[in-house]
Amino acid sequence: MTIVASGAAAPSPAPSDQRIGPLLRGWRERRRVSQLELALRAGSSARHISFVETGRSRPSEEMVLRLAEHLQVPVRERNALLLAAGYAPRYPQTPLDDPSMAALRAGVERLIQGYEPYPALVVNATYDVVAANRGVAMLLEGVPDRLLAPPLNAMRLTLHPEGLAPRIRNLRAWRDHLLAQMDRQIALQRSEALRALYEEVAAYPVPELTEPEPGEHASYFALPMQIEHDGRVLSFISSISTFNTPMDVTVAELAIETFLPADPSTVKYLRALGP
Repeated sequence: MTIVASGAAAPSPAPSDQRIGPLLRGWRERRRVSQLELALRAGSSARHISFVETGRSRPSEEMVLRLAEHLQVPVRERNALLLAAGYAPRYPQTPLDDPSMAALRAGVERLIQGYEPYPALVVNATYDVVAANRGVAMLLEGVPDRLLAPPLNAMRLTLHPEGLAPRIRNLRAWRDHLLAQMDRQIALQRSEALRALYEEVAAYPVPELTEPEPGEHASYFALPMQIEHDGRVLSFISSISTFNTPMDVTVAELAIETFLPADPSTVKYLRALGP
């Protein structure tokens, strides 16, 4: 499957009455860092950090970026901090179909195709699928066309009662894992779109399934997704990768999820399917 243009999440607004101080304090408290600790990390003073947070001092553009770096603020939100401090955004948000993204698209395509026959996909900040390989297409066989209409959403496809959910043997455990993952992201991002998605998928009814016995996952090194396909139960361990030091909002919000076979029978079955 080829990379497709997908609507990126709307930029977080920086209202005219939003000041750098409350925003900075919010990020510092999220990270559970004291003013003194942040000052030491950023080569500043606790007094200056306090003055910035209370509005008594306006930080330089360089200081805003330095504080954001030490607080691990997402790239999109760094732009919001800069705007709130009276500076222009530093990081662009380039559509994936822009010519300047050609090398990125080609590299990601090679990566997920090279992972075949194992499933691999690329999602944006709200889990819309922007690329997927044939391993993912195999798992989606039988899913209703209306759920496959663009933009495909990985969370919706997985947890919808007409999607993959009825075929996931350990659905309750896998659902809890996915919802907890989204909840952590919501706590670190000001994304109404992500919150709306969470509320939608969390409200889906959970099909009555035969769950694995307690302790059945004990032989795995991580929680597997156990899914039925063509009369067999396949087991996968999920791994998520992101780009280091991104300089673009779009790139910063891409995540590559790969599914590693969790047992020899899954490896044997997938390899037997051929190209």
